[in-house]
Amino acid sequence: MATRATGLKAQDKAKATTGTGFLLIVALAAVFALFMGFLNVVKSGSLLTESNALFGALVFYAAAAALYIGFGVSSAERLAKFASLAMILGWLCNTLAAGHRWYASGHPPFASIYEMLLSFVWTVALLTLVAERRYGVRLIGSVTMPLAVTSVIVMQLLPSDVHPLVPALQSTWLHVHVTLAMLAYAACALSFALAMMFLIQDSMKTETFLAVTSAFGTLIYAAILGSRFVPWGGLSVTAYDPLRKEEILIQKGVRLFVVIPDLGWLFLLTLLAVAAPLAIYFIARFRRQENSLPSANRAVFLGLLLQLVSLAVFAIRSRNGVYGSPDADGLFATSLAASPFLLAGLIGGIFATLLYLMLHWRRRDLQRLLPSADALDRITYNTIRVAFPLLTLMIAVGAYWANRTWGSYWSWDPKETWAAITWLVYAGYLHMRITRGWRGRRAAFFAILGFAVVMFTFFGVTYLLPGLHAYA
Repeated sequence: MATRATGLKAQDKAKATTGTGFLLIVALAAVFALFMGFLNVVKSGSLLTESNALFGALVFYAAAAALYIGFGVSSAERLAKFASLAMILGWLCNTLAAGHRWYASGHPPFASIYEMLLSFVWTVALLTLVAERRYGVRLIGSVTMPLAVTSVIVMQLLPSDVHPLVPALQSTWLHVHVTLAMLAYAACALSFALAMMFLIQDSMKTETFLAVTSAFGTLIYAAILGSRFVPWGGLSVTAYDPLRKEEILIQKGVRLFVVIPDLGWLFLLTLLAVAAPLAIYFIARFRRQENSLPSANRAVFLGLLLQLVSLAVFAIRSRNGVYGSPDADGLFATSLAASPFLLAGLIGGIFATLLYLMLHWRRRDLQRLLPSADALDRITYNTIRVAFPLLTLMIAVGAYWANRTWGSYWSWDPKETWAAITWLVYAGYLHMRITRGWRGRRAAFFAILGFAVVMFTFFGVTYLLPGLHAYA
């Protein structure tokens, strides 16, 4: 017994030491980032600006994400406390940015994809704090904070100029409709994080998480290459006018694309690397050779390294690069601002891989840190019980507003259609749970599917299926 107690004390001491070292690294990185931001403030002479507040939110949310992941890996309690503190500071900066936007524009930040992201991240951080305090799910920030970081990075690249509201948005119903949407979408994000944690606590095999993570990364790079790969290994990106700060169009609704040489080959190599664990997983399952799965985990690490290299090369070569176009003569500029969601996909793949590695390295510790599977299942259900009425009211208010603006309650606009699909998915979740008693993994899979549909409704429809909601 004495030997065991001594061993536990040694483990606690090691965790405290690891936690302190990691905390110091994150703190130094945050201080350095804030110092660089301060230098820009000194040059510009403006302190209380929206961009400065948003930069502060990015720094603190990124610190919170790192600390939450560090807490999951090391179980050091100190990291969890400082992660919460960093998230609170990020939320306060987020609040300042939203308040400044509201003051400058004269209306709540609901009128564009930039403003709605600003409100969405604010709401996600707030609900994360509520879930952490009320339900004791301290690790929930390891999922929601990477989502917040990715969203803020995208916001930094989106057009953020203040413009007068288009006539269709000059209504009080805008405030009601979008407020309901942001609350509902943030609650859906929370239910997604809780469902993922339920699957961990419900002892879903780590190898299954490996396959899902690999499939997610494969989907990202396959989508990019399927739409942007050009002969001879180039990657096609949108041309960008740095003076007017907007995409260059050949004609209305048709973007001009330029080709970054050889970047396609790098993305293709990364695709093969991130798909390798999935291939190894299926081969192992087919041949029933479970001993080959450790090589899949090594492939995951290799894929992570290549994802980091791809992100760095893409950022360097896209930032203010000048390239030729297959559609017009001459050289044209591009910018990261021309490909915000491509960048978001790359960052999302990296975060997903990091979260899997955290699970792979510390599965047992994570299960000790999380509430019971039954509690997580119940909290997920309670979160969706809040999200669903908000979705219902959002659609009802939107239909009423549409009738007042366009003379029709429903026009089968892509955004309306996908909002209805989102509603049906969550209605299906509640129906199957209440009438058929669905619990556990089936319910968790439904919650995860619902959030995937929410993200497509929020982002995908806006950029892929333009309609009456093109401004949103």
